[in-house]
Amino acid sequence: MGFDHRKYRPFTPIRKADRKWPDHVITQAPLWCSVDLRDGNQALINPMDVHQKQRLFDLLVQTGFKEIEIGFPAASQPDFDFCRQLIVEKRIPDDVTVQVLTQARPELIARTFEALAGVKRAIVHVYNSTSTVQREQVFQLDREGIKGIAVKGAECVMKHAQRLPDTEWIFQYSPESFTGTELDFAVDVIDAVTTVWRPDQGQRVIINLPATVEMATPNVFADQIEWVCENMQWREHVEISVHTHNDRGCGVAAAELAVMAGADRVEGTLMGNGERTGNMDIVTMAMNLYSQGIDPALDLSDMAGIVRVTEACTGITTHPRHPYAGELVFTAFSGSHQDAIRKCLARRQEGASWEVAYLPIDPRDVGRRYDEVVRINSQSGKGGVAYVLENTLGIRLPRWAQIELSAYVQQHAERSGREVAAAEIQCLFQTHFMDVPLAWQIRRYDLCKRESHVEADIELVGGVILAGQGHGVIEALVDALQRQFGLTLSVDQYDESALGTGSAANAFACVRLVVEGELATAAAIGEDTTGTALQALLSAVVRAGVCFPGEAKACGGLIELAR
Repeated sequence: MGFDHRKYRPFTPIRKADRKWPDHVITQAPLWCSVDLRDGNQALINPMDVHQKQRLFDLLVQTGFKEIEIGFPAASQPDFDFCRQLIVEKRIPDDVTVQVLTQARPELIARTFEALAGVKRAIVHVYNSTSTVQREQVFQLDREGIKGIAVKGAECVMKHAQRLPDTEWIFQYSPESFTGTELDFAVDVIDAVTTVWRPDQGQRVIINLPATVEMATPNVFADQIEWVCENMQWREHVEISVHTHNDRGCGVAAAELAVMAGADRVEGTLMGNGERTGNMDIVTMAMNLYSQGIDPALDLSDMAGIVRVTEACTGITTHPRHPYAGELVFTAFSGSHQDAIRKCLARRQEGASWEVAYLPIDPRDVGRRYDEVVRINSQSGKGGVAYVLENTLGIRLPRWAQIELSAYVQQHAERSGREVAAAEIQCLFQTHFMDVPLAWQIRRYDLCKRESHVEADIELVGGVILAGQGHGVIEALVDALQRQFGLTLSVDQYDESALGTGSAANAFACVRLVVEGELATAAAIGEDTTGTALQALLSAVVRAGVCFPGEAKACGGLIELAR
């Protein structure tokens, strides 16, 4: 059988009974380093051209990155040219440090420094593989041989940097495939490199511990980071960086736990683009911090703009469910979810802490609108339909009317087999609640309040005059209809509200009648409360199927009244 799990060996975690990181809480953002232009670029089917690189570099600067890896200039002429362009054309802001990658090989290191000539400040990131499998099967060297490569690379970097004293040099070393390296050997190599660079004497040094291939659960990676931090020399003088990949789908979690375990710095890409299943997604990790009330030290407020530029430069479409950035990430189709979101938003006080069901952050913080949050299909319920109506027309339907309208929307969604747009919901509301034949619209009305009752005189456009009395205007109109046409009707539900604020606000009324034993619901909008209430009641009578002679076919009526 081809699908055979027996060919794989489980990763052996370290024994660390004194782990401290599980009790730690992240309280501030790590130092961020974007590797979109290097690690992200080498993972593309069609690598970025210089224009795309410049556009993405500008986005990274605008977003707030202070360290940006711009390429592997010794291995690629386009990377070399882009590095030179940034320096010669002075496109690197004073507060931004560029980083370049090179293998620990003398000729590549020399070419790297050639590319960086004239730069104000730069990180030279040198690496060699240290893992057991690379050591034994790729390089066929023992531990001393691998460590020797690292040391010679460190010495070569130091030598070239000393020849260019006008640049502020920062040295970074990565034991590539750190997760597959024995920890004692990883520390041995790191200590050998830092002995050359001497961070204790003022040289800024970054030790990057990459999960080049994610091999175990995030807690195991955190144990590895904590162990190295506890056992390496000059820890207090060195920045510990992590560079996680997403082979097991845990790149973000591994980076977060690594920070809890002592890492100071995190490398990743904006949307997680990288080789195989991708790099650590900085957008997701930064927004995770933001959702916990921590300043992520990055400005991700224009998420749509970030997505647009990233997609244009990489040619990779963002998944609609990508955390925080996807088109549908804040969208609820489920009826129960929509109802909970609607109620939470309705009760929320401006300025209060964010506590809204199903929404970990306020969508407005990343440039999204609330009308994108609730979208309607056959899985939706009354709460979602009501929310759309509130946000598009400002109409707050009572619960009983929500149920009726959602039934019409549900039927429409099931027939169409697709999402129901807000405009369609408005149309369904208009058709089933508001539309009324011209003959049933009010031309004028007069009210006279007596000591114990109200007398109403109402003329319709169709010429019918209705006269009745009651304790209020609604009861007076019901009385008029019963007297003049012999109908048996009563008010089952009634609700009214204002649309908007101030003296120019319109009135909204919604009523449900029992006409000849059948329920009928309608609504009306008007300039005055009384006229709107009367029109809503008349419209409900039409909804019950009542029509004037000759109108039965037009409105599908069940009852035909004589004039």
